[in-house]
Formats: sequence, structure tokens, C-alpha cells
Amino acid sequence: MRLSFLRKAPLAAFLLLSQPLFAQQPVADGVEMADRLRADGKIWVVVAVIAAVFAGIVIYLIRLDRQITKLEKDIKRKPTVVS
Repeated sequence: MRLSFLRKAPLAAFLLLSQPLFAQQPVADGVEMADRLRADGKIWVVVAVIAAVFAGIVIYLIRLDRQITKLEKDIKRKPTVVS
């Protein structure tokens, strides 16, 4: 069943506009998992893992940027052959 644009647009708008309403609902007991990890002292393990993943992504992006910059310089230096 295919919906026309005139039927999709209000549906999409409703879904996108109602999302913040769900985010504002109060949590009765808090976040149990975070409370438990904090109580056990394991929250620092979670923080360390997230920091390691983030650092790995940043290092990867820096290396990739350097490689792309090097390739761009090589392309600019080489004369183009027109046949």
C-alpha cells in the first residue's frame, strides 16, 4: 500500500513533533542500570570504554584526514594527460 505525499507529510510531522513529548515524561525510579553501576563502582569502567572508543574514532579520523590530504597533494602535483 503506497501513501501519497499529502498523506505522508502529516503523519511524519506528527511522529517528529510528538517525540519530544515522550522525552519529557518523568522517570519514576530513575535509571536503575546507572544507579546499580554507580553503586558498584563499575560506572568508571563504562566511562573508560566509551572514552577509548571515542579516542579510537578520533585517531582514525585524523589519520584518514592526513592520508586524504596527502592524496590530494599528489593529484595536484601530477600533470593531467589529455588524449
